[in-house]
Amino acid sequence: MNKLFIAGPCVLDTEETAFETARMLESIFAGREGVEWVFKASFLKDNRTSAGSFRGPGISEGLSMLSSIRRAFGVRVTTDVHEPGQVEAAAASVDILQIPAFLCRQTSLLEAAGSAGIPVNVKKGQFMNPVNMAGAVDKLRSRGCPMVMLTERGSFFGYGDLVVDFRSLSVMSGICDSVLLDVTHSLQRPGALGGSSGGDREHAVRLARAAAAWGLDGLFFEAHPRPSESPSDRETILGPALAAELVDGAMRHWEGRR
Repeated sequence: MNKLFIAGPCVLDTEETAFETARMLESIFAGREGVEWVFKASFLKDNRTSAGSFRGPGISEGLSMLSSIRRAFGVRVTTDVHEPGQVEAAAASVDILQIPAFLCRQTSLLEAAGSAGIPVNVKKGQFMNPVNMAGAVDKLRSRGCPMVMLTERGSFFGYGDLVVDFRSLSVMSGICDSVLLDVTHSLQRPGALGGSSGGDREHAVRLARAAAAWGLDGLFFEAHPRPSESPSDRETILGPALAAELVDGAMRHWEGRR
């Protein structure tokens, strides 16, 4: 079974930058056996710390960008939806729907996504016991969702910090079809910069290797050609060199498990 990497910018900015990021990722994954990569990006970020933070181009322009990337690079694409009214349009333009961590218990959103007829990836809330993610899975499957993925993205550790409990990967593997680790969001320090989140990208490669050694199905990470220019998550988003090192290290650990 191919290992899955979901990677891309946090939020869509310009079409030029989106295509540049896709080309960067294509070069990293080119020629690798046993790997599938999916391009990810948000068209609108609704969970910003500050009202003045960049939120994205909006649903129409954003979905148009994602459709263009899917055609140009021949890859699957995914984006997150924040309310039931966004599901139909998003499902017509992407291959996988994503449910944000803070919305992983929203019944109406999960039921709408489950009815879309495409795979759904649910981020585990930072506040959630992994056992209780079975409720999200049940809501999706009750509406006929063909594939349910769950993604670990860290748990709150007091104020302004996250930790990853690897036991959650094993727990969730028993209640869904596929389990991933969101490496870069797991390294966030929520609200640490006052109006935005800080983080520790220097741990990304080791965390990815540990997750691969644990035996999960795939990895999720955010990437940008120039992290300092990213409109969000500048402290955790990966540049070309770190992204390539992360993929190389994870694949070596996966191959070592065969």
